[in-house]
Parts: sequence; structure tokens; C-alpha cells
Amino acid sequence: MERSWLAYGVTALVGLVVLGYLGLATGVLTPYLAGYDPADPGDYRHTTVTVVDGDSGEERGRLEAAVADTAAKRYVGLSETDRLPADRGMLFVHGDVDERTYVMRNMSFGLDVVFADADGTVTAIHEAPAPGPGAEGADQRYTGRAKYVLEVNRGWTTEHGVAAGDRLEFTVPD
Repeated sequence: MERSWLAYGVTALVGLVVLGYLGLATGVLTPYLAGYDPADPGDYRHTTVTVVDGDSGEERGRLEAAVADTAAKRYVGLSETDRLPADRGMLFVHGDVDERTYVMRNMSFGLDVVFADADGTVTAIHEAPAPGPGAEGADQRYTGRAKYVLEVNRGWTTEHGVAAGDRLEFTVPD
């Protein structure tokens, strides 16, 4: 009798591992791992990013962002994510201001890539379309001088009137 319960337990565990692997491999779980479901925040910390006009200080837009503050998280970014909710983004945090290049590796939707210096001032914005059919996206390169890079859905910056010289305001969580 004990062996049958053990066999059921092992089978269930193997099944969960296989389902988890399939979920990661197909990108189904990626939005949850990126922390886009508040009920299941994954291992990404989050912050509210407010974009304000560089001259008037007027708010242009606000969103919740997963914080990619390690080399591994910055490398993965939003790759393999199926979609990004309209009020979400990803904030990439680097140790210093430098010339940064971001690519559209394994992306299924377009992004606005917003580069900002150490005080959050926007230095460059690029509209990055989704890679074409059969394309990996690694050859789509977007460069700017930044300590922080914010990725949002393509068109978000135009919709909110965000431009170089505006500021990103946020607190990087501990």
C-alpha cells in the first residue's frame, strides 16, 4: 500500500516538473515570472514609474514595472513574453551611465525603448517593431546613453507625449 502512494506522489511531482518546463518553453509562464500578475509576482521586484515633463513637471504617464537589476534578468528582459499589459513595463537598472544597446531577441510584440541617465532624464527613445516572421530580433539594435532603460508597449511614449528631456521618476526597491 505504501508503495502505491509513493508511486502516485513521484508521478505527480514529475508531472508538475514537466508542466512547468512546458510552460516556460512555450512562453506561457513568462509574464508571471516577469511579475506581471500582482497575485503571483515571481522573483522580480516592482516599482511605479512616473514620466514627467522635463520643463513643467506635469505627469505624462504612469505604469508598474518589473525591475531587471541583475545581468541575468537584463539579458532575458521581456524575451519570450507573449504580451505586455498596457499599464506595465520593465525597468532595466545598470550600475552606471554608459552607452547601452538593446535588441528585440525573441520578442513577439513591439516596444518603445526609453534610455535615461542617472537622474532619470530621458536621453533617447526608440520605437522597436516586433521581429518579422522567422526573424530572431537580435539584429534589431537600439542604442542610447543610460543607467536606466524602460521598455513599454510600442506607441506608449507617443500616446503619452514622452520625449527626450522628460524624466522617469521611480524608486528602485531594495
